[in-house]
Amino acid sequence: MSVERLEERRQTVRNKFHTLLETRTETLALFSALVGMRPFKPETEVQLVLQEFCESLVDYSASAHFQLYSYIESDSEQRVTVRELSEQDYPRIAEITRLILRFSEKYDCESGCDDLSELDPDLAELGEALAERIQFEDKIIQAMSTR
Repeated sequence: MSVERLEERRQTVRNKFHTLLETRTETLALFSALVGMRPFKPETEVQLVLQEFCESLVDYSASAHFQLYSYIESDSEQRVTVRELSEQDYPRIAEITRLILRFSEKYDCESGCDDLSELDPDLAELGEALAERIQFEDKIIQAMSTR
């Protein structure tokens, strides 16, 4: 592989990381803002932040899929360690993705959610799952960042 082609591939990977980290940062900022609104009442401000968080959460999940996992699965990634990490962690990441989608379906209420009684424990569960997912993603990013 030519030096130019290799550098082009590295730049593509760096761009993917940047996009993923941007969407992750936005999601975590909204998560923090939402948690700061406890106790949760069906007020307009809570509804708006919750709606924005659900949208960001789905965007982040999709970004992780398209920026990392589909790249690895498309055989673009040739490093064995990266592929092994992805194969090892992907089942749990897929499970966390399903949790994200369930949360979003439950609380993505454009017309407003009147019952927020389970939001606090649902956010706690989601927060733990996001922390775990971020650890998996960071492991893969680290492996992809090494030459």
